Amino acid sequence: MWLSLPNLLLGALMTLFLTIVAVFDGIIIGTFAGVARVIHNKVANMLAGIYVDFIRGTPLLVQIFMIHFGSPPLLGMLFNNGQPVPINPFISALVALSINSGAYVAEIVRAGIQSIDRGQMEAARSLGMSYRQAMRHIILPQALKRVIPPLGNEFIAMLKDSSLVSVIGMEELVRKAQVIVTRSYRPTETWFEVGIIFLIMTIPFTRIVAHLERRLKTGD
Repeated sequence: MWLSLPNLLLGALMTLFLTIVAVFDGIIIGTFAGVARVIHNKVANMLAGIYVDFIRGTPLLVQIFMIHFGSPPLLGMLFNNGQPVPINPFISALVALSINSGAYVAEIVRAGIQSIDRGQMEAARSLGMSYRQAMRHIILPQALKRVIPPLGNEFIAMLKDSSLVSVIGMEELVRKAQVIVTRSYRPTETWFEVGIIFLIMTIPFTRIVAHLERRLKTGD
């Protein structure tokens, strides 16, 4: 037991890296999409709504397949005279996880903005601020405080969901375990180690999120 630990730890590092980058990208995408859902612009509302509903309404596994296996023929038609353009599993995994995370972050941002009392916007506008200035200087800073704990939960969820990218050959923790099991025929020990590693990775973040929730609650 634990002989395969070095390889699994390499996979765990890749899992962490994928999660950190995907959630970072998701925060950028989700912030724009979340704001687009609440501003007074019907086109932006509609486009952001379609994006969020489609991603939240379809399984992450299907989204991974769509990007990794569905995009090459489309890219080929557009840029390679009809010949499929293969996509590296790392790129596919990162794009799929980022887009998926962005939709969930968008809902977190939207809920955070809408939780701010309407009087805050009215007071800012009465002081002569434009809608954009009021959003930037008054509403978004307050909303940020409320979305931090849910963003922590999104990170933990993405850390676990990232295991799905193993189906396209991305060598993260679960894919490393699959290869080890195939070679060693020792599934019990290997998957037990994988479970322990995931637990070790998620527990610290769970504690941090709980601590932040208590601190921000006290601050209110």
